[in-house]
Amino acid sequence: MAGNLALTKPMIEAFKAAHPEVVSHVTYTTGTAPQLASKVQAQQQAGNVQIDLVLTGTDGLAAGIQKGLWTGLKPYYDGFFPGLMGNYQPPAAAMTALAQDQGIELVWYPSGPLLEYDPDRVATPPATTDALLDWAKANPGKFQYARPANSGPGRTFLMGLPYLLGDADPTDPSGGWSKTWAYLTELNKYVDSYPAGTSATMKNLAAGTVHMLASTTGWYVNPRALGTVPPRMRIAKFSSFTWVCDAQYGVIPKGVSPDVLSAGLRLLAWMLTPEQQAFAYDDGYFYPGPAVKDVPLSKAPAASRKVVAQYGEPQFDAWITQYPIKNSLPALTQVTAFDLWDRRIGSTK
Repeated sequence: MAGNLALTKPMIEAFKAAHPEVVSHVTYTTGTAPQLASKVQAQQQAGNVQIDLVLTGTDGLAAGIQKGLWTGLKPYYDGFFPGLMGNYQPPAAAMTALAQDQGIELVWYPSGPLLEYDPDRVATPPATTDALLDWAKANPGKFQYARPANSGPGRTFLMGLPYLLGDADPTDPSGGWSKTWAYLTELNKYVDSYPAGTSATMKNLAAGTVHMLASTTGWYVNPRALGTVPPRMRIAKFSSFTWVCDAQYGVIPKGVSPDVLSAGLRLLAWMLTPEQQAFAYDDGYFYPGPAVKDVPLSKAPAASRKVVAQYGEPQFDAWITQYPIKNSLPALTQVTAFDLWDRRIGSTK
């Protein structure tokens, strides 16, 4: 996945340089989460698995778990990942549960749901879900979020609403989200479209066709640093707030050779060392980024430190420590939530 690769490619290239006896050449291909599972499954059914390692977020991870595509990694923990759980930051350690021992968590961030807005068009950003709905009603077509199945901010917004709205069970989209589905149905009246990916929403914000959108810490920092979004855009949180965190993983498809499996495991272990985790700060895409302990911003490359200083939000670190952090939904439950959203909300546009 392109987003994961942005954070982890420097780690992979460093491994290739340090261990040419293990990896002599790396070919990168990118695609969307919905495409991933089908592509891997087709190769497995043909008995010709050409994808050695998959770097994916919770969406692609979930789809692969549902279809039984990934290699179980628990037998290799002691040999390749000694002390694995103890090395993670506590919120990152909690997110390993989503992989069900079929992937190694590589990067982590608190995510959102946050609201990114154009201050020239929005004088005071909404601080509550009711205020957001009122704003959307008064400004039809000017609030947007991307399809949750293929958007970090989109799914964080979807999974964060049950906490913001006080739903019966934020972990049960089928039976415990009555307030969330009612809210999204009402909000849907004032949303013109749901783009296929987050980048499209950012371009719409930059173009002025929308004035506010669902965002996250990293999606606020990175597009402004890259020039996709004007630096003047601003970020806000809801006054009563719960983070829904996100993570990205390395998974190995079933059907790879023993040598490829061993090389993949060695690479994943390398990527969890503090020296390599410092690259996860990147250009703020997954701010903060590191999943393991003791990797402060001071250890990041100079370019990353400069980006965070220039384009970061000074309150992010305080918000991360101040407010509760909940896991994303488990893999199969996420698939259920995405399907419900597609049928109840997305299919109407």
